[in-house]
Amino acid sequence: MTSPDPIMEAIGEAVEAGRAGDPTAAREELLRLWSTTGDPLHRCTLAHYLADFHDDPAQALTWDIRALDAADALTEQRVQQHHTGLRIAGFYPSLHLNLADNYRRLGSFEAAEEHIDAARSHAPNLPDTPYGDLIRGAIQGVGEAIERRDRTRRTSV
Repeated sequence: MTSPDPIMEAIGEAVEAGRAGDPTAAREELLRLWSTTGDPLHRCTLAHYLADFHDDPAQALTWDIRALDAADALTEQRVQQHHTGLRIAGFYPSLHLNLADNYRRLGSFEAAEEHIDAARSHAPNLPDTPYGDLIRGAIQGVGEAIERRDRTRRTSV
């Protein structure tokens, strides 16, 4: 089902450390890994998590754009090589959601609306799992915040 991948394992370990209270160490390790790989799957995953470890929405936006660019360079074969249950199409709702949220926090509501619309259009590709439900709920919440022109940081996306 899953092929061993030392880079993906190292990413997971860094993310765990960051979530356990050491976001600086996590960022440093993820940046180190970023400098060692050109694999679009690794780069998409690294950029996605690097965005999460930046409080500044402009810095997070930079990494979320990199994550989307890397996803666009991915092949279905590469994703399947990592995990047979994954599909590239399932990445896009979350990637666009994160971009929409960053643009919203920056007050760039037109760009936020474009990306929340893209997240909605890709949402049917989400699995019927708790993760899919989480992303669908976040799309709704960020969409409502965009409508209200609310720039407040959300606790989770």
